[in-house]
Amino acid sequence: MTADRVESRTAIRVLIADDQPLVRRGLALILAPDPVFEVVGEAANGAEAVELAHALRPDVVIMDIRMPVLDGVAATARLAGELPGCRVLALSTFDMDEYVVAALRAGACGFLPKDISPEDLTAAVQVVHTGEAAVAPRLLTRLISAYVRTPHRPEPPGAHTGDLTPRETEVWRLIATGLDNTQIAGAMDISASTVKNHITGVFAKLGVRDRAQAVIAAYETGLVEPGGRS
Repeated sequence: MTADRVESRTAIRVLIADDQPLVRRGLALILAPDPVFEVVGEAANGAEAVELAHALRPDVVIMDIRMPVLDGVAATARLAGELPGCRVLALSTFDMDEYVVAALRAGACGFLPKDISPEDLTAAVQVVHTGEAAVAPRLLTRLISAYVRTPHRPEPPGAHTGDLTPRETEVWRLIATGLDNTQIAGAMDISASTVKNHITGVFAKLGVRDRAQAVIAAYETGLVEPGGRS
């Protein structure tokens, strides 16, 4: 099998959704030259993004949050329900944007500001494709701190926080304060592989699929409070 065929088979299929043609073209020009990616389509609004996602079955949708007809949050929620294998990377003009948290709640696997570097964009698309959350931990924590105003809420649907062991709870808390796996391992004096095992258990018991949703759940249940450590 030739290298070209291998690249074609393994390329990450990307759909770009943004209401500004110049932004769509710029994102496509960043991704298209790299054989890791295949830009399969462009959408000008959220409704078109959902329609094209069903037709083209991309691996990742780069989704502008603010779009006409159907906004990025609503489009993300539909994709999460209708095409769970399609991962959404949300974009926003502003770092501190209330819609970012809404997008993450709706099922987006990550968030990037639109002034992100091309290198960080390509890295984030690959991270989201693997199922991880492409959100800088400190940025995510600031976003949640700013927009989750009432931390002592009822348990989110699907969460079983009482089932967590004390060590799993501590791992969850450290995730919510912005630590990555290596930092958590150091803070708890355990191995990185043990941290990964605990995180798997935390996600399963909380009913979340990634770090972004785990952080949101930490604020919603009051494990971490707005204005605390970031």
